[in-house]
Amino acid sequence: MTKKIAIYGKGGIGKSTIVANIAASYSQEYNVLVIGCDPKADTTRTLYGSRIPTVLSVLKENKEPRTEEVVYHGYNNISCVESGGPEPGVGCAGRGVIVAMNLLERLGVFKEPFDVIIYDVLGDVVCGGFAVPLREEFADEVYIVTSGEYMSLYAANNIAKGIKKLNSKLGGIICNCKGIKDEAQIVESFAEKIGSRVIGVIPRSELVPESEIEAMTVIEKFPDSKQAMVYHELARRIYENKDFTVPEPLTTDEFEGFFKELKNMGFLEF
Repeated sequence: MTKKIAIYGKGGIGKSTIVANIAASYSQEYNVLVIGCDPKADTTRTLYGSRIPTVLSVLKENKEPRTEEVVYHGYNNISCVESGGPEPGVGCAGRGVIVAMNLLERLGVFKEPFDVIIYDVLGDVVCGGFAVPLREEFADEVYIVTSGEYMSLYAANNIAKGIKKLNSKLGGIICNCKGIKDEAQIVESFAEKIGSRVIGVIPRSELVPESEIEAMTVIEKFPDSKQAMVYHELARRIYENKDFTVPEPLTTDEFEGFFKELKNMGFLEF
């Protein structure tokens, strides 16, 4: 049975880095497909070694593309797809996700024997297109990436609202540390507030930018590093996870109260 995972989070929070590294981890044992559902189209860069053509860009040139024109094979034979998006200021970013899913389905890509499919989805834009992996049941379970920063948690709470509306399964929160004080505890408090839990904490590491500048994952570039082991452990926890909830996101007032509560408890001191 295919494990179908959607990773959501605020733009720039590190979703793509996490997706690429856990995909690299899974690829050592499983057949993996990674679908980038972000207009930046950079999810698979560190898996393939460079940017790949997006579904939207290919469709501009050919309305009936072949599978090999949109599915590229990268590190450890990971299948890589980028939905792409319109030029800045033109069109709907989520439209690329809708078009990509329809094309992949038409080409029969989802019928291939993948053990793991991972979707990297932008989560701070209110657009129905970005809900497609969940709404159309391409993905079975969701994980939210956040740091302990206000705007990152605000986006995470909004994503939780969407998950609840779609009655989807939240598998947990991934804390991608940005280096602020008491960060893991802040994210753990938030996860508890919405009825979830932290499934993994990713420490800040210079190995990440060192790897990405060479278009490689940490697992490929520094396979014996502690950071690589962190990604392997996260991948294992997600693969074995059977603890899912429908989240109870905070209202706007509750969210503001949550941060005031953290302040009163001695967190958020800079």
